[in-house]
Amino acid sequence: MAGPLQDIVVLDLSRILAGPWATQVLADFGAEVIKIEHPRGGDDTRKWGPPFLRDAGGRDTSESAYYLSANRGKRSVAIDIASEEGQSLVRRLAQQADVLVENFKVGGLRRYGLAYEDLAPANPRLVYLSISAFGQDGPAAAEPGYDAMIQGMGGLMSLTGVADGEPGAGPQKVGVAVADLMCGMYAVAAILAALNERRDSGRGQFIDLSLLDTQVAWLANQNMNYLVSGNAPRRQGTSHPNIVPYQSFRTADGYFMLAVGNDAQFARFCEAAGVPELATDARYATNRERVAHRRELVPIVEKLLLERTSAEWLEAMRAAQVPCGPINDLAQVFAEPQVRHRRLKFDLPHPLAGSVPGVRNPVLFSRTSIEYDRPPPLLGADTEAVLGERLGLDSAAVAGLRTRGVVA
Repeated sequence: MAGPLQDIVVLDLSRILAGPWATQVLADFGAEVIKIEHPRGGDDTRKWGPPFLRDAGGRDTSESAYYLSANRGKRSVAIDIASEEGQSLVRRLAQQADVLVENFKVGGLRRYGLAYEDLAPANPRLVYLSISAFGQDGPAAAEPGYDAMIQGMGGLMSLTGVADGEPGAGPQKVGVAVADLMCGMYAVAAILAALNERRDSGRGQFIDLSLLDTQVAWLANQNMNYLVSGNAPRRQGTSHPNIVPYQSFRTADGYFMLAVGNDAQFARFCEAAGVPELATDARYATNRERVAHRRELVPIVEKLLLERTSAEWLEAMRAAQVPCGPINDLAQVFAEPQVRHRRLKFDLPHPLAGSVPGVRNPVLFSRTSIEYDRPPPLLGADTEAVLGERLGLDSAAVAGLRTRGVVA
């Protein structure tokens, strides 16, 4: 069966990561996603390399790895929305769309006549989602913002990195743009919620989603740790603020991650490590006490774990059913037997390189399968086809628009 969103048409006026990530997920789920790009340059991330995809001769193509990560399943239509003709084309496309996603600065599309209030009268069923750095109102609404600064402003960097007073201490950003990615995932959820509500009301709506709001919202237990206690959490390296022992530990030949989530697991860990008496010690018998006596317990565990290699500990912990895992680089990730078994990596045909690798959507539906049949598109690759199918423009009309610089 086709994807569960097979009847949904998405007009994607976003670029960089948060918006494109959301629309890629929608494309994975079967929606037709029409990506509107500027004829000269397109999505900014097309230039965000190296690395770039290489052709059969080993030469760099025009397609950056960054762009390729968030744009499969889409059709690229290159339209200059600064021109009146371009604005008219997008308005006509929006009349046929179920969803529009954009991440211009607040009010940025209003000057082109492409704001929600401009489009909704002609298509009252349109779900229009706007992503911005700080939201549609408030003292910072007009300011630009990128992921890294949002990680800092939204509190994540105060929680990420080596603890103060230890070697290498200081705030760190996460190794991927998590504020953008989480915003993209919230966008998908919001769009699906609005489409579900539309079934009853028959009406679309405007959705205001910001990077900062997202970043603050998903701090989850750390938010509540502060709101309940009044104490701002601090950086703790890889350790967990509410569970002990739950962190990376050095072994005889490297590191591994130990994740003891409850008292029964701690007892099994102690047995496997040859120190069953720790599990009955009143200071460590319960997680509440282990957290209170973290400074005494962690050095004991550290000393124990130095006695064996990472592989030995992983084997022992798995046998004892204590959650643990290696700390892999990405080469090791894609070599993991479980990752290979789950076929997370796949390839799609690509017009410049022969094929392009990708990582599948983690969702596996039992009936409505995800079909990966469109590689991330070249800039403007679908302009003529989409304008013909959607707006009835013939080749001569599109050629005229191309001559006037409206499309590419």
